[in-house]
Amino acid sequence: MAPNKCVIVSYAQGGKWRVVEMKRLFLLAFGLTMTTAIAQNAVKLPQQEKKEKQQKVIAKQQEKIAQRADLEIRGNRAFDDKELRSQLKEQIATIEQHGLTSARGDDAAFFLELFYRKHGYAKVSVRYRIESGDRLRLDVVEGPLVSLGEVRFVGNDRVPSEKLFEYAVGPTRERYSKLQSSLPFVAADLEEGADLVARYYVSEGFADCIVDPPEYSDARADLVNARIVVHEGQQYLFGNVAFAGPTIYGPEVLRGQMLDLLKQPYTDARLADIPRRLQTYYKTRGYYAVKVDAVGDPTLAHHGLVPVRVTIDPGNVYYFDGVTVKGTQQLRPGYLVNRFKKLRGRPYSPDLLDRKFREVMRTSLFNILQINPTPVKGDQLRLDINVEEAKPQEFGFSIGYGSFSGGIFGVQYGNRDLFGYGRPITTSLEYSQRGYKGDFTYEDPYLFETDNALKVRLSALTFDFDGYSKFELGGRVTLSRKITQQYEVGLVFSARHVEITDATIDPLLLGETAYFVNSIGFTQTLDLRKNPFVAPRGLVLDNTVDLASSAIGSTIDLLRSTARVSYYLSFAPGPPSLQGPEELMKSPARRWFEQSLLAFGARSGIVYPLDTAGTNAALAIPIDERFFSGGSTTVRSFGERDLGPHDQGGNPIGGEFFTIFNVEYTFPLYGELLGAVFVDAGNLLPDARTPGLSDLRYAVGAGLRYNLPIGPVRLDYGVNPSPRADEDFGAFHFSFGFAF
Repeated sequence: MAPNKCVIVSYAQGGKWRVVEMKRLFLLAFGLTMTTAIAQNAVKLPQQEKKEKQQKVIAKQQEKIAQRADLEIRGNRAFDDKELRSQLKEQIATIEQHGLTSARGDDAAFFLELFYRKHGYAKVSVRYRIESGDRLRLDVVEGPLVSLGEVRFVGNDRVPSEKLFEYAVGPTRERYSKLQSSLPFVAADLEEGADLVARYYVSEGFADCIVDPPEYSDARADLVNARIVVHEGQQYLFGNVAFAGPTIYGPEVLRGQMLDLLKQPYTDARLADIPRRLQTYYKTRGYYAVKVDAVGDPTLAHHGLVPVRVTIDPGNVYYFDGVTVKGTQQLRPGYLVNRFKKLRGRPYSPDLLDRKFREVMRTSLFNILQINPTPVKGDQLRLDINVEEAKPQEFGFSIGYGSFSGGIFGVQYGNRDLFGYGRPITTSLEYSQRGYKGDFTYEDPYLFETDNALKVRLSALTFDFDGYSKFELGGRVTLSRKITQQYEVGLVFSARHVEITDATIDPLLLGETAYFVNSIGFTQTLDLRKNPFVAPRGLVLDNTVDLASSAIGSTIDLLRSTARVSYYLSFAPGPPSLQGPEELMKSPARRWFEQSLLAFGARSGIVYPLDTAGTNAALAIPIDERFFSGGSTTVRSFGERDLGPHDQGGNPIGGEFFTIFNVEYTFPLYGELLGAVFVDAGNLLPDARTPGLSDLRYAVGAGLRYNLPIGPVRLDYGVNPSPRADEDFGAFHFSFGFAF
């Protein structure tokens, strides 16, 4: 066998943006509702998805054929007949379709032998025999299960053997637990492991390193030792970096774009990353056609320091020009032209173009969107946009059960492209054992083709809470604008008619039972999370203030404000480094830790009556305008709305001031299934005139999460560490979405 020459493979990604639609899923939210939700995600192209489906169908058909085929396997003790037939399903299906021949029988024996060797049966022998009637028989002599003994490295003066061992056994280790000390001997795996050792050396700058193929010796019949010889050679580092051509920004500024690379060992992959980084630097400043070339030659190294010459031809600064649109059907092409027309005359920026692309894709109007910058008229760039529209109309239904709401059934209809203008409407009707709800929403994300967004929502509902029932009819108009990518502000006008239709709570504790509440408000959100819906990482702050006044037709006067601060700390690393083998050989414990998330949250709210009209100030706020606490998103040792003041019958009556504090740590269990532990604290005080942190209640608990494309399904149990006489020991919660 030829020695393994140290090589490393790198890849570049770029060119076109492509996104395809991911169909919506029906999701259950226990204790709240069961809803239909829709997500579009950049996952697979339609052709790829179609091919994978076809492959699954073929594999399923082959499995059926393999299990009922006229085939006999003798001598197998380690694996049962069903498993071996499954491993040979392709070969058996070929025989069933095209007939049994010596070549096909030999193929079946070969692949069965390969399967055994992969599981440590290094001395296995499989022979085929064609019996009368074209019947295939496979005779297996398994031999002993051979374990891998000592793996000894020779010539590794710069790298400890313990480090190299993890790479050498890595391909085998992937199939077995990290806790399993004894691994089966698989020669093909060790040869692949030797390649990984070579790749590790090259990632550490040993460009001339050679790793010989493994040599094997039998310690005993069921134990094999391996010896791997390493010829390390010189370790190379980056030396002086010289620049040629009109750099514009100067050598020191350009070196600053690659300081982290220059501090690492010299490799061809890191050398190739220098032009990519500098091209990105120039392109973000408008130099669309910049050319950068980096050359390094280890043969010219002095004391291991490789000189590098970087040649730069920046070209001209390019500016965005017009837009062409192809592929639209129902959607008017002007929709896309309007989205990109503000770029005209601005210097080319791939970051700006990417933000626009993501903004358009969030509308869910497209399965595929391609943006191709095309040079025209010297230093101008025309954006040629090709699209494939998604189906604009959707109809769905939901069915489920909640411990608080009882049985739930709903229907939903949505049209994302009303009259071809790209303005969405959604309607929904929902029935539960506690009431009915109807909802209509219209959105205009670009009101009058500006950056202002309009959202109009009309709703009607009836609901039976513990202690009272209500009917509500109203609407809400929100005008919002993103000041920056992370900071958004909004103005809100809300008008509602609320009527308490039935109650067992003392009328003195209910407040007004039929009233109009019209309010104007202000909202602001600073969202620094990386992905707010699926994998939040970072800080989010939001605040709302709304004023209800008789001056705008309200029959009650109040001032209400809420605030939230959440921070999500992810332990995952940033973009992978160029040390491919190092990333591949992370221990399972490290990978497990990097998939965990620590979240902190704090919320507070206050509602204050502006006109008590001679009534008790603490009861001047109608019950349905008060805050309630306890449940899946607040203090989880309490049931829904069960924390805080109650009447003599045990019904919650709400409060005018609340605080909530949450800490939660989530960690992977299996696939998309996550575990969680949490601590919650919070209070709900009856009188806004005496806010504070008195009467805090607590929760300590654990739960499960299952990640879906649009968020997690959660099951939690919170324990009350100091329950009072009228409080439960704890509470279960099954819900959808993030807790805070």
